[in-house]
Amino acid sequence: MADKVPFRAQPMLATLVREPFHRPGWVYEEKYDGYRILAYKEGSHVHLYSRNAIDRTDRFSDIAAAMSKLRPSTLLLDGEVSVFDREGVSRFQLLQNLGTGKSVFAVFDCLYKDGKDLRARPLSERRATLEESTSRSELILPSTRLSADGFEAYRLATERKFEGLVAKDLASRYVEGRSTYWLKVKVHQEDEFVIGGFTAPAGSRSHFGALLLGAYDHGKLHFVGKVGTGFNAQSLAELFKNFRPLVRQRSAFVDPPRDRDVTFLAPKLVAQISYQEWTADKKLRQPVFLGLRDDKSAAEVRMPEFAA
Repeated sequence: MADKVPFRAQPMLATLVREPFHRPGWVYEEKYDGYRILAYKEGSHVHLYSRNAIDRTDRFSDIAAAMSKLRPSTLLLDGEVSVFDREGVSRFQLLQNLGTGKSVFAVFDCLYKDGKDLRARPLSERRATLEESTSRSELILPSTRLSADGFEAYRLATERKFEGLVAKDLASRYVEGRSTYWLKVKVHQEDEFVIGGFTAPAGSRSHFGALLLGAYDHGKLHFVGKVGTGFNAQSLAELFKNFRPLVRQRSAFVDPPRDRDVTFLAPKLVAQISYQEWTADKKLRQPVFLGLRDDKSAAEVRMPEFAA
């Protein structure tokens, strides 16, 4: 059919690097803290899918409605749905309750438009197409480019307290999966981790004390630390309800903690965690719980790997 995108794509993922850099022919964009979305407009029909193909159309109905009003008949956009705080910084926590702010679709790529598959075209061309396609929308906006210089872009990201930046090769094609054509540099440390158990509550805390967190390395789940902050009464109760069917006798960690009064869980749930840094023994320093993620499976949560 003429009004159909003839394929379903997997998102292109950036590779983490340790330090900021500058390269000619690259651009440097704000890194958003939200939900990655592939948005399909096919005639009068719009579908929004997460990175693991969960349909988010109903949840982000305002974005879907804005997408339906765009001029192209068929369109496939890649971006991040985010909610911004008063300082203009995207915050994952704000997406947990959509009543706390307006959701915006920050678009950074266009894969298809009106019968043309753009994935093999250079990013510079795809960017021009997405800017033209979204020029009249208030909720669908091109991703913010920080500076033409990579080091200045990193300084701006740090000054504005962004999560980080994503550097992209303007000559690159769209590559599904992890690629070194897109490189991310973090300013604020934030990642997903598997919940492998919890400790007993103490004092006035109800339900549980801290979560046991892990990440996979060569197929084995390693313990990376505990998080006991970032919860309120409601989140404690909701999490504990989710834990009940996952309780198991044996630890899923290959190196479980030796704490007493620990309850182990099947490694199914994924938590978004902010933290200060990794310690030398691969543990998280000062972690804070931000929320659960259902757009990433536990098997995808791996120890950070840096590009050479």
